[in-house]
Amino acid sequence: MGKFSEFQLPLKSLPHGVHSFTYHLGKQFFENMESADVRDADVNVDLTVDHHGDVYDLTMHLTGTLTVLCDRCLDEMDLPVDTVYHIMVKYGDAYRDSADDMLEIPQSSASLNIAYMLYDTASLAIPIKHVHPLGKCNRQMTAALRRHSAHVASDAEEAELENRLVDEMDSIEADADNDAPADAPADPRWDALRALASDDSEQD
Repeated sequence: MGKFSEFQLPLKSLPHGVHSFTYHLGKQFFENMESADVRDADVNVDLTVDHHGDVYDLTMHLTGTLTVLCDRCLDEMDLPVDTVYHIMVKYGDAYRDSADDMLEIPQSSASLNIAYMLYDTASLAIPIKHVHPLGKCNRQMTAALRRHSAHVASDAEEAELENRLVDEMDSIEADADNDAPADAPADPRWDALRALASDDSEQD
């Protein structure tokens, strides 16, 4: 038996009318899908198939929880899932999925495997950014992030201050050179400052 054989929907054998199916998506389902985002799952699927004419009208309702990693503290967190996917299926000459709401499958297919439809529907229910509610993150990780952010901010502020001082020194020096007589002696304080700047650049 294949990994997703339980998700084979026997369309051809379904008589006209409304039919109901239930499935469960657990951790193994997402591991079989090789999902890197979902660490655990407890999702129930209620599928309704309305077969009328030559069309099978499928409505999948997914409810439960998905366990993912918090983007902020990297601890596991549970995301509630409550989403619906709807698609119509009919038989044709070949497989075609060019329309968003209509899937055509070849006459030779006795069943339709809906595993990937369920996986895509569950995955799209995960928000792009997922973090714990305020105050629920791992405290040690949160403290470490704050320390790192403060260190980065401190380095940036220090670099900005240093650049500003260098610009002011250059401006003052240029003004002093313009105002001083041509034969005026050099100010020894500027020589000391230049020596310090030279030492810093050599250490970097």
